[in-house]
Amino acid sequence: MSAEIEEILKRYSNYPNVSGIIIVDSFAIPIKTTMEYTLTVHYAALANNLLAKGSKMVQNLDSSNELTALRLRTLNHELMIVPEENFFIVVVQKPFE
Repeated sequence: MSAEIEEILKRYSNYPNVSGIIIVDSFAIPIKTTMEYTLTVHYAALANNLLAKGSKMVQNLDSSNELTALRLRTLNHELMIVPEENFFIVVVQKPFE
């Protein structure tokens, strides 16, 4: 799994405006990050809650469907949260103009 995680970090870090990438396990514990530790833990915990609520919402709307990605944009940041089988990926970037 380590090679897979390194490949994910390399792929997402090449995207424009990316300011941080976090790989988080299913217990909301950061596995690998490109960000400062306290900010990483904060993002991981909040993204875990958001992902759980988003998944539940999708299941309630259509039980045959599942959440494949979640994108959240604010004035200062844009988060992309992508669930995988044993972990999820949080990509933090500056929003495009």
